[in-house]
Amino acid sequence: MALSRRMLLGAAVSTIALRAWGEAPLTSLRPRARVPAKDAISAMVAGAGIAGAVGVMVTDLATGEVLEDINSAMQLPPASVTKAVTALYALETLGPTHRFTTKVIAAGLVTDGILQGDLILAGGGDPNLVTDDVAALAQSLKDSGLREVRGDFLVWDGALTNLDEIDAGQLDHVGYNPTITGLNLNFNRVHFEWKAVGDAFETAMDARSENYRPTVTTSRISVVDRPAPLFTYRAAGDVDQWTVAKGALNNAGSRWLPVRNPALYTGQVFASFARSHGIVLKPPQEVQSLPQGETLARHNSPDLTRMMQSMLRFSTNITAEAAGLAATARRADGQRGLRTSALGMARWAEGRAGGIAPVFVDHSGLGDESRISAADMVQLLEAENVAQQLRPIMKTIALIGDDGVAINDPRIAVRAKTGTLNFVSTLAGYVRTHQGRELAFAIFAADLEARERGKRQGDEVPRGAVGWNRRVRALQQGILKHLTQRLV
Repeated sequence: MALSRRMLLGAAVSTIALRAWGEAPLTSLRPRARVPAKDAISAMVAGAGIAGAVGVMVTDLATGEVLEDINSAMQLPPASVTKAVTALYALETLGPTHRFTTKVIAAGLVTDGILQGDLILAGGGDPNLVTDDVAALAQSLKDSGLREVRGDFLVWDGALTNLDEIDAGQLDHVGYNPTITGLNLNFNRVHFEWKAVGDAFETAMDARSENYRPTVTTSRISVVDRPAPLFTYRAAGDVDQWTVAKGALNNAGSRWLPVRNPALYTGQVFASFARSHGIVLKPPQEVQSLPQGETLARHNSPDLTRMMQSMLRFSTNITAEAAGLAATARRADGQRGLRTSALGMARWAEGRAGGIAPVFVDHSGLGDESRISAADMVQLLEAENVAQQLRPIMKTIALIGDDGVAINDPRIAVRAKTGTLNFVSTLAGYVRTHQGRELAFAIFAADLEARERGKRQGDEVPRGAVGWNRRVRALQQGILKHLTQRLV
């Protein structure tokens, strides 16, 4: 990918020295005796047929007693379990009621509904802004009484550090590796749809959400008669230019593709809604600094608690990165690059949980260079006031019986965060057993050699990854069922 303004900005801010992080005081640690793994769970791990490494830690939340310890000190990639750390980091830094605000600003006088100046769409870092929200923002602009704009239409995305992508090692076309800026839309993805017409294909690119499907031209795609690769990408000025292999398309279908110019993408969608209200805007232009002016319309995101709950449920990478970057900017009194921000989160976690030693390269877990041990993850989960914040917003994990049906037992509960990369599978959170005992746990597995081989293949899902991850998930289910139903 060509070097861009966002990449240069990200590299520049990453080199700035960090200020004091204002870390939480060390949590006092209970004396902890390491115990050998119990026979049942160690037998499960040994018999699971999982290549690579497995680390397990289970403790009693009330007493700190270690109930299971299998290679728990081994540092492994946490994958999306990282998001549990990010949620806590953001909630304790920004506050549970924090909201991201997107504004429409008039830089000039508005007289009789006519703006004698520029109109600015200013992002506030909201990672979950969707097309329906932009439509409501345009309606608010109309309701303000504005009818005409004589100046330019500007878009500003400087509220967050701009990142072209989270992990450079991912394939260009995967939608879970988005661009991050201060002005985002639809998780910075565009909807690509195709339909066979004779020997050719009709294609469409739109910014769809629940109620609208505006067509966009900031992303374009061509169908090319070739066997491979599936997609190619290049930046053609301000346009994302994609090609797709004809042989990979069936008669009709769709998928989401990343957007690498989200500010212009959002601006074009906003302009289309403004036009429907009779407010004709010039093509959007990016602006480096935010002009001052009167706010004519605004959209506030849900509060941070609800955003973090949604992030933990759906594992949205862009939400994690925006929340983490915003938290670091607050703690460091200024924006930082992704690696520097992730380092700050790791240092904060070290202080928050009394001396753990995680390594984070991002806030979402997409990068496989992050490392944390099962023991350190559990130590964070059982630190003071952590369970009270995380457990209510974590996803409920269903336990499946031998008959393939979810176990319906109101006495037991599992609230946790899952993490999945090819040849990496992680799970960490809280368990309530059938006897009412409250536990913290982490079950991490990774076959890093197989992961590297898979990355060299260049496939989105390399050979063997599905089966390996399925076996780990079965092991995790087995361990949790043992803990909830049989642990005394």
